[in-house]
Amino acid sequence: MTQDASVGRLKRLEEFTLMDLESVHLILRGDSVIDWRRLNLQGEQAARDLLLAQEFRPDEPGDRAHLESVKNEAIAYLRRHFEFPIPSPVARASVEEILLLASGKGHRQLCACTILKAMHIIHHLAGRELLFSIPMSDQDVFHLVEEKVYRVIGGMLAAGFPITEFIGGRKNKDSLYTKLLSKTDTTAAAIYDKLRFRIVCRTVDDLLPVLLYLSERLFPFNYVVPGESTNTILRFRSYCETRPFLQPMLDALQTDVDDGLTAGDNSFSDRSYRVIHFVVDLPVRLPAEILDMAPPAAWALGPIIFVLCEFQLIDRETEAANEVGEASHARYKERQKQAVMRRLKLGVRSTRDPASGGPKRDR
Repeated sequence: MTQDASVGRLKRLEEFTLMDLESVHLILRGDSVIDWRRLNLQGEQAARDLLLAQEFRPDEPGDRAHLESVKNEAIAYLRRHFEFPIPSPVARASVEEILLLASGKGHRQLCACTILKAMHIIHHLAGRELLFSIPMSDQDVFHLVEEKVYRVIGGMLAAGFPITEFIGGRKNKDSLYTKLLSKTDTTAAAIYDKLRFRIVCRTVDDLLPVLLYLSERLFPFNYVVPGESTNTILRFRSYCETRPFLQPMLDALQTDVDDGLTAGDNSFSDRSYRVIHFVVDLPVRLPAEILDMAPPAAWALGPIIFVLCEFQLIDRETEAANEVGEASHARYKERQKQAVMRRLKLGVRSTRDPASGGPKRDR
């Protein structure tokens, strides 16, 4: 089979760098990049690849100007509100150079990390504002997301990556109604999986390589929504400690590394159900013809919007186990429907957990 060069290849576990391991760890835990103290990028190409993953095209004058604008706004904000001392060489550096400085040591490394954190927030807010400024329906925006996701994962399938099943789509209206009725916070804004994608890998050892690849080509690790990750498959520390090529990097990770599984807040899932689940604010580059129709005030916001999507990642053996007994999707849906009917008939008191006296966890 001939592999498309643009698809690249899956990185083996023994090839993982510290940056790779830290990225997948953040996704699995649902941590925030704002709490990081440093990057661990290795070389100019790694810095460039991180920008490309976020849909920037650093060789295009418009994108370069926008990157500089975001950087300058971040520096101005830090100086304006915190009198943060930023050396002139750091302030004059390109964004790629700042990414590499953030991977170094000393005061300039601290300054670079601080600038990048402010840039992350400024860029994200601009993308959110742009989303509400463009003349596109939700359905048209979702179509752009699906095109991107299917292009990346379709390339992985065509190249023979260890994926046995891929399912993607939009939540239908009846499912949205049921989900909102089952939640005590019944607002549409609380639903993250209007767009959802499920990937089944061949084995457990394929999960981290596939997750890393997706973070490099589809959703940058820094745009995983904090606090929305579930990992009930991989006990991270034990998993890494049994692999000699990963174990030496554990103590260098910036956040706590333990064996705790991260359970979701879904009261309708059986305790035996296992999955890796997370929510991302997926960056999508708008076509030029859409940007041309945006109001003039939106032109300074850049070409990138963010769209919330849910991803599920699982291995084939765990997937088969999930479809047996109480963990099956059919049993899950039945428990959810029964809870909605009780609530519609009797009110919120009927959805309280009798064991604890408190409210049940909502999905």
